[in-house]
Amino acid sequence: MLVSGAPSTLERLAATAVSSPPLSRLTGRLSGLRLPPFVLRPLLRLFVRVFGVDLAEAAEPLDSFATFNAFFTRRLRAGARPVAFGDGVVVSPSDSRLSIIGPIPQDGRLEQVKGSTYAIEALLGSVEDAAPFRLGTCATLYLSPGMYHRVHSPVDGRVVAWRHLPGRLFPVNGAGVRSVPGLFTRNERVALFIDTEAHGRVAVVLVGAANVGRMSLAFADLVTNRGRQGGRTVPAAPVVLRRGDEIGTFNLGSTVVLLLADPALAPVAGAGDLVRMGQALWRRG
Repeated sequence: MLVSGAPSTLERLAATAVSSPPLSRLTGRLSGLRLPPFVLRPLLRLFVRVFGVDLAEAAEPLDSFATFNAFFTRRLRAGARPVAFGDGVVVSPSDSRLSIIGPIPQDGRLEQVKGSTYAIEALLGSVEDAAPFRLGTCATLYLSPGMYHRVHSPVDGRVVAWRHLPGRLFPVNGAGVRSVPGLFTRNERVALFIDTEAHGRVAVVLVGAANVGRMSLAFADLVTNRGRQGGRTVPAAPVVLRRGDEIGTFNLGSTVVLLLADPALAPVAGAGDLVRMGQALWRRG
């Protein structure tokens, strides 16, 4: 859970020490190694116990995974995450703990932790792309290690563009967000822009974190943390999505920041809540 508190020099140094993208790429290679079953399975069972993973939800049994990362990015069985229906409903894009949910402040700065904010144009990498959200609403969703790590569309709409913003990979735990100013604008991230009839423009921002920090999209060949330059991509044709359709995957980590231009949404969940993918976050007020 993201928590507030006074940052310390030690926390900042520790976060900086593990924020190098090459270090996360090394961790990624290790997590993708095909270890012998007698080595991998005890490690996976330990991870399950430590982080409270519900194996009954997984689409495949524990013994079927050949690598740690294959288990970490596991799919869920059909029906494990029902998607809320109804006009004007926005659902959670991921299993997560809600850190923040509410209107976007008039100055366009979102709260990272109490006493520390960051600008939405820095998050999205563009003043123009940030403009539709000035009077809208937002949520920050933190994914802990034991959670389901695929990200889904919170709305019905069309992906009209995305922007890859390379950066560092600071940890997004409590120590990281306390000690690293503007962390969500400094970590590598991918911002998806979705046009909707019900809510106007929606942005789903996948923020990477230390240890692998790799993100991939379900409808494009983008894979982050490979030393590539970033940039804005406009698909040849908009990618049509329904609520609950998969849009991306975290390979370890991280955080989703959700921005909506619609100012008429009433939250049905609160900061601190544990939510599941498909659960209603807002309804039209």
